[in-house]
Amino acid sequence: MANASGFLTPTIKISSSIGLNRYRYSHHDVISKRVRCSTTSQGVENLSPSESRVPRLVSKGCKLVGCGSAVPHLQVSNDDLAKIVDTSDEWISARTGIRNRRILTGNESMTGLAAEAALKALEMAQVEPDDVDLILLCTSTPDDLFGGAPQIQKALGCKGNPLAFDITAACSGFVLGLVSASCYIRGGGFKNVLVIGADTLSRYVDWTDRGTCILFGDGAGAVLVQACDSEEDGLLGFDLHSDGDGGRHLNAGIKDNEKIHESGTNGSALGFPPDHSSFSCIKMNGTEVFRFAVSVVPQTIEASLAKAGLNRSDIDWLLLHQANKRIIDGVATRLEVPKDRVISNLANYGNTSAASIPLALDEAVRSGKVKQGQTIATAGFGAGLTWGSAILRWG
Repeated sequence: MANASGFLTPTIKISSSIGLNRYRYSHHDVISKRVRCSTTSQGVENLSPSESRVPRLVSKGCKLVGCGSAVPHLQVSNDDLAKIVDTSDEWISARTGIRNRRILTGNESMTGLAAEAALKALEMAQVEPDDVDLILLCTSTPDDLFGGAPQIQKALGCKGNPLAFDITAACSGFVLGLVSASCYIRGGGFKNVLVIGADTLSRYVDWTDRGTCILFGDGAGAVLVQACDSEEDGLLGFDLHSDGDGGRHLNAGIKDNEKIHESGTNGSALGFPPDHSSFSCIKMNGTEVFRFAVSVVPQTIEASLAKAGLNRSDIDWLLLHQANKRIIDGVATRLEVPKDRVISNLANYGNTSAASIPLALDEAVRSGKVKQGQTIATAGFGAGLTWGSAILRWG
């Protein structure tokens, strides 16, 4: 079992801090127990490394040492959208805070954007591709059904063939990727882990539906998470959840071809072989998603702060998934975070799903807004439904 500051410590507290009752979210009483890692009378301090890995793992931390981002060249404004659906710049910006978004065209691809963002993160961290131990691609829109992470490994030229795989958790994906990276570093001895958030939801948008086509854009962002001593640890606390029952409010399921399945004379189904599958466009109940987000996001951030032993006043920056300005403002208000301490680039890129947090982080770091040693409270939320948060220290 794990906690936020290390793995396999001699005493671990396991807790569940947030409960879900449809869309009335409340804290449950914490149920906790202690688990001891050693069942022998011999202390771990007397064991050799070959007998016990606990001393090495206890001292492990992880920190964010590089970031990068990439977006398509085509910028689509609200005025551009007003030419194809019944909407206007004023209507969109007032309800969402979005004014522009980037859309894939021509030979651009999700894989290309992800590789570009990853390379920039490596360059900032001054780490060579051959020194990467693991690549986590957080995406719901891979270029290949079987996943896109190995193609990132290929594009970067990682000659050591490090493990690379996809994480699918929609707009919560990047937060889950960060936590996963910390697990591999603290519990598996990995040193350099690339976490990439990349999505191209424009391929799954109904461009005749003004309720959804105005929201989404394409992009990629990446961070390099690196092993360090526990004193330098940059992941201070985290909290993760999902609710499959709420998936009906935001999804893009496989299309129902409405084929009539009749039985043949021999009892077999005439529906065989099956049709080629394809996914439907994004379907969203905006009211329910808004209600969900403004309820659970403040709770999960409070839970992560508690695990980190921090208070709201310790937050230097609030960085949320860039879904909607009203959600961002609502969460900031509930957490009493001033507007000048909220990181947002929503107006320029729209909702880029798993890419939104690392994309905004990269711009904030490169502009000098986020400085080394500062504390960032971040949270993702979206389809699944999934949500989670992490308290980070940059650099």
